[in-house]
Amino acid sequence: MKNILKYSILMICGLVVLACKTEIVEPIDLDALETGGYIRTVSPYPVATSTFNYKITDMGGTKMEIVAEAVTPNKGADFASYELFVRFVDATPSNGTKTTSVLPLKTIMASAFTKDAITGYPRATISVTGTEALAASKLVIGDIASGDRFEITGTMKLTNGKSYNAANTGANITGGAFYSSPFFYRVNVLQ
Repeated sequence: MKNILKYSILMICGLVVLACKTEIVEPIDLDALETGGYIRTVSPYPVATSTFNYKITDMGGTKMEIVAEAVTPNKGADFASYELFVRFVDATPSNGTKTTSVLPLKTIMASAFTKDAITGYPRATISVTGTEALAASKLVIGDIASGDRFEITGTMKLTNGKSYNAANTGANITGGAFYSSPFFYRVNVLQ
């Protein structure tokens, strides 16, 4: 009887040990995950709908200007360019309806960006004057009035062919306080 009890206890311990076998799970290879990028608006911060204005009386002198930072996992090494597009929204029908589709404005190449000493990411000051926005929209000064607006959007291009903009980026990036990357800038027309 003594031996049966010993063998029973030994068999139960063996079953417990065999039942607790853990399957080895391989860790996630973080280097193999797909990554992207975004253009952080460093200044002005935060960007709101009333941040930028063009004055009709000084279209060449008024401008939308931002300090932009190209953020990618490898400190901007795969950043190729930042393409800007413009759309004019005519909110004052008294002078006609001249709303345009989205049109190319300009491209800022990665070579125009310089590495920031503090963050290590490439930065550049990007500006668009009222005259540039008018010309890209194929409009003349008589087509715009106080109350209208220009909408400037951006697309970040990477060296691997991928591109990122407001349409394919999540709300955490475009609207988040940390990322500050709207890819969209509204410029109001003032008298």
